[in-house]
Amino acid sequence: MLGLSFIRENPDAVRKAAVDKNVPLDLDALLALDGETRALKTRIDTLRAERNAISDGFRTAANEDKPALGAKAKAIGAEIGTAEAELDEKQAAFDALLLRVPNIPWQGAPVGPDENFNTVVRQEGTIPSFDFEPLDHVALIEKNDWADLARITPVAGSRTYCLKGRLALLEQALMLWAQKRLTADGFTLMTVPAIAKPHAFVATGHFPGHEDEAYHIQEDELYLAGTGEIALTSLHSGEIIEADRLPILYAGYSPCFRREVGSAGRDVRGLLRVHQFFKLEQYVICRDDPEESAAFHQRLLHNAEAMLQALEIPYQVIEASTGDMGNGKFRMNDIESWVPSLGKYRETHSCSTLHDWQARRANLRWRDEDRKVRFVHTLNNTALATPRLLVPLLENHQTADGRVKLPEPLRELMDGDYL
Repeated sequence: MLGLSFIRENPDAVRKAAVDKNVPLDLDALLALDGETRALKTRIDTLRAERNAISDGFRTAANEDKPALGAKAKAIGAEIGTAEAELDEKQAAFDALLLRVPNIPWQGAPVGPDENFNTVVRQEGTIPSFDFEPLDHVALIEKNDWADLARITPVAGSRTYCLKGRLALLEQALMLWAQKRLTADGFTLMTVPAIAKPHAFVATGHFPGHEDEAYHIQEDELYLAGTGEIALTSLHSGEIIEADRLPILYAGYSPCFRREVGSAGRDVRGLLRVHQFFKLEQYVICRDDPEESAAFHQRLLHNAEAMLQALEIPYQVIEASTGDMGNGKFRMNDIESWVPSLGKYRETHSCSTLHDWQARRANLRWRDEDRKVRFVHTLNNTALATPRLLVPLLENHQTADGRVKLPEPLRELMDGDYL
């Protein structure tokens, strides 16, 4: 969320951000509630001071005055109770509205309500030209008996998968390879749980607004997370991080779960859009310096691109529009990998800078050299997610005989040149 002082002083900028991000926000109602809650707090403080003054003078008051003083103190107490009840109601309404306030997007973001306004920054790699009829990833899997996609559906439902043999090993090898690359770049590898409490989803900005996308474990009031970012953001919640501990670089690995609400009928076949997957997330906590967080944004993006380049997968970098980047993002770049069977690029990575919008929700702070406590900046990026990345990997490296030639970095891990 944004700081209250910023919202009060820059209402036009907040209104524009809401319009550009296609966020329904009644800013006038928020500002009115802000004024009302502040007035109620002042009134309650004044009444308490008045009651305390009566209490302080009660012992020395004349006996004939004490009944009136007692009655007055009681009346003030009742008035305080009424005001506190009103404050609780208005504060709850205010807090709910405040959580809906979007971040101010960076000036270079394309303005538009959805992904149709995204722009291509650049394209990298060479799209393969096959001298044979290429297969899609499902046909390759079936030809080589690398999964039990049909058998698992009666067990776990649609949008699930069951890899086997060499392909199951490749999924693990990919993750190990990516984890070693990030740890060599100074990231601390973290294995984080796939379950989290509702407040952790609020801290990242996933709640309110996207509850229907998460699986809910009602008995324990827990949700299954769709990204390691949810656990990592709240890991230091409530702490004040000393300056010499920043930046904090995490490589969070976890199973992830998404209900894929709103994607009915899309990508049901194969591995592109599944309910359960594994993801290695780059996550950064740094000083609230726009230049520093911009440098980390480029570093995270570079790491993801370098992996695709090493895997010889053609891709394009996307500048996300204001309406596609989500409420909390200051800037977002997607990476889309080339999928030959579809004849187009499909998203495999996303890189986001949130400035202090997320930190304010999660109460993530640091103490600068002047001992001033400030909110940090946070960033996140998909380093590697499977099984989705297996789709372009298999299809781009297939051979005429239905095999898959592995890119060089994976050959030693897989004990051979072919899958």
